Amino acid sequence: MFLTESLSFKHNKTRFCCGKALLDSYIQRQASQDVKRKLSACFVIADKSESLIRGYYTLSNNSIPLHQVPEKYRKKLPKSYKSIPTTLLGRLAVDKNEQGQEIGKVLLVDALKRSYLISKDIGSYAVIVDPLDIKAKSFYSKYGFIELPDSGKMFLPMKTINQLFEE
Repeated sequence: MFLTESLSFKHNKTRFCCGKALLDSYIQRQASQDVKRKLSACFVIADKSESLIRGYYTLSNNSIPLHQVPEKYRKKLPKSYKSIPTTLLGRLAVDKNEQGQEIGKVLLVDALKRSYLISKDIGSYAVIVDPLDIKAKSFYSKYGFIELPDSGKMFLPMKTINQLFEE
């Protein structure tokens, strides 16, 4: 069902390099501990022969203040909610050797499908991203993510994601 697998001890994290120090450092030094502590789930696409990580993403529970939801969507939400449950796509990175081969798109679709399926059992109104830079912002915009006012974050409503995966 998914193209990714959960990060585990068998994956070679030390050689991952996407060109963004923050994302490289995270997978090499922190991701396993975050998974162990249940702070996030990390999913990877790995080379089968050497278990080299070709790309990865993280997911975790999140919420956003109701006032950050764009008016178009907010007017359909109950006013009694102070915050709206969401899924955070916290990190998404592709190794330099794999860039330009649409692995980022594959990882994003995998993350959206996983988030959508989970949202059937646990409330999640949208997937949230916090783009690291203008290039990342452009990537997410291309796939329909909408900017949240005054936060730098972007979101894609689960209702939109549902349309991608409805059977």
